[in-house]
Amino acid sequence: MASPPSLLSKTFSVLVSGFVVLNCFAVDKFGSHAQVITPLLPVDEVQILQNISNKLNISNWAPINQTSCNSTQWKHTIDSKTQSIVTCNCTFENDSVCHVTNISVKGFNLNGVLPDELGDLPHLLEIDLTRNYINGTIPPRLAQLPNLKILSLIVNRLTGPIPPEIGNITTLEELVLDDNLLGGPLPPDLGKLTSLRRLVLSSNNFTGTIPETLGNLKNLTEFMIDGSELSGKIPEFIGNWRNIVKLDLQGTSMEGPIPSNISLLTSLKSLRISDLNGSSSPFPNLQAMKSLENLILRNCLITASIPDYIANMTSLNFLFLNNNLLTGEVPKWALNNRQKVDLSYNNFTWSALEGSALGSCQQPKQDKNFVSSHLSNNNTDDWCFTKGLPCTQNLEYRSLFINCGGGSAPFNGDTYERDSNDGGRVSFSFLPGKWGYSSTGTYMENTSVQTSIAKNDFNLGVTGVYETARLAPQSLKYYALCLPKGKYKVQLHFAEIMYSNDQTFSSLGRRIFDISIQGITLWKNFNIMERAGGVGIGIIEVFDNIIVNDGTLEIHLYWAGKGTTFVPYRGVHGPLISAITVTPKFKNGSGLSVGAVIGIVAASCVLAALFLLLLRSKGYLGGKELVDKGGTEGISISLV
Repeated sequence: MASPPSLLSKTFSVLVSGFVVLNCFAVDKFGSHAQVITPLLPVDEVQILQNISNKLNISNWAPINQTSCNSTQWKHTIDSKTQSIVTCNCTFENDSVCHVTNISVKGFNLNGVLPDELGDLPHLLEIDLTRNYINGTIPPRLAQLPNLKILSLIVNRLTGPIPPEIGNITTLEELVLDDNLLGGPLPPDLGKLTSLRRLVLSSNNFTGTIPETLGNLKNLTEFMIDGSELSGKIPEFIGNWRNIVKLDLQGTSMEGPIPSNISLLTSLKSLRISDLNGSSSPFPNLQAMKSLENLILRNCLITASIPDYIANMTSLNFLFLNNNLLTGEVPKWALNNRQKVDLSYNNFTWSALEGSALGSCQQPKQDKNFVSSHLSNNNTDDWCFTKGLPCTQNLEYRSLFINCGGGSAPFNGDTYERDSNDGGRVSFSFLPGKWGYSSTGTYMENTSVQTSIAKNDFNLGVTGVYETARLAPQSLKYYALCLPKGKYKVQLHFAEIMYSNDQTFSSLGRRIFDISIQGITLWKNFNIMERAGGVGIGIIEVFDNIIVNDGTLEIHLYWAGKGTTFVPYRGVHGPLISAITVTPKFKNGSGLSVGAVIGIVAASCVLAALFLLLLRSKGYLGGKELVDKGGTEGISISLV
């Protein structure tokens, strides 16, 4: 009697639409199908996913059922930044049960709230809801996820603090929350996340100091808290982060000096620190950082000279040390190498070498900025490298009208001059003896965004000088040159034209910068959109009675690290301005005020009238008959 055909179990795994689909079936030795087994989502997980979809307002997940892992409905990709992908693992219980492991919905402008139910999917490895319009708070229930590795919520409207419970997700490797509205102190519980590699908290409203417990995060490769209100000293425990590659402390309220044990961070590729409070300090010891690519230490109260070992950092691409107290001579290597260098606004001393190596004001070196970096200079051809940008010609009386980022244009009865040169990363441009600008910084996170001209990409209803604008990643200074001594009225025209006017992530940008005139900060944390009441609305900020004593009027727009950096895409931040108007408060070239001029004219008129009355009383103007007695000669009056 023939034995019955034996069954050979076989499993085929197919990767469809970004998730694993498993069709299990049995075949006999002759190849005929005996049974088909389709792995299924548990019923309770189906309901959880439905609740998540409803709360986030996800439109492309429906219908959700037990066979959703085996269909293409959970893969929807427009491009690398806009995708909705749900991934399943269907190997549970002999390949018969599926569980959701990854939820990634990026760039779909989801406008719901962050659901608590995400914490009820115990097999989740990743939650990525980048670039949406989600509000609410971070649910403490996420701490129930025993395997979560990635939590990324970049660019949303999330508020409230980071729940301390997040510190219980000990498997977490990436916590990325930049460009939200989160606030409050950082919970010390984050120090329990010893598997954490990336902690990115940029562009939020966190306060207080960095908890000492974060010194336990010895696996960190990336730590970014730029654009927050965190304060206190830069902690010594950063020396524990021996694996760190990127450290960004720009735009906080922290104090220096930079700890000496920063020298232990030999894996660093990007070091960015700015706007430190406190006392001055010497240049930090970075000699062991052989892999350093980006070095930004701006406005950090650094004194002394630039160390020679910087010349041996062959990987260095960007060296921005502007707005410090650096002294000595500019190193020869900084003048001639391929790096993008910004040493503007320091206290260097002049040397014969630099006279030719720096270039000239007419033809500055490409990707180098040495504007106002030297204490003094006798060479009139290189006036722009000297502190204060001294005038080298006669002072002239004029008004100034600049259409920043645009062509020549009539506006409000005046003609605004063309300013449409796209200067690039670091640049200085000027019209001799009239006006100029200095632009510094680079959009390091997005090498394709290097323009210094902003355009109305969202078709906002702006007109005139507001249709375009000039912007800079870090610092933008305009100079009115060779002005007579006196008081001036400065009007700065702004309109936010780089964010959208709708309920999408492109509308969530916050452009924040400081406004200084003549070295005095007149507005901290200026926000165009907040001030104007929305995007695409032109406003004029008026600063009256600005005093010019030495011929140069300086207008400084400065990004201190605040605001968003990922809206509408990575690398949009920094000051932006539409137009500049400068008009004198006096009516002649003497620099006298209007009141003084009126007083002088009035007094002159009174004296002239008295003199004429005196002449008339003597009969010289017909008041008396003149009689020549004894041959007296007539009197001649000459007015020269």
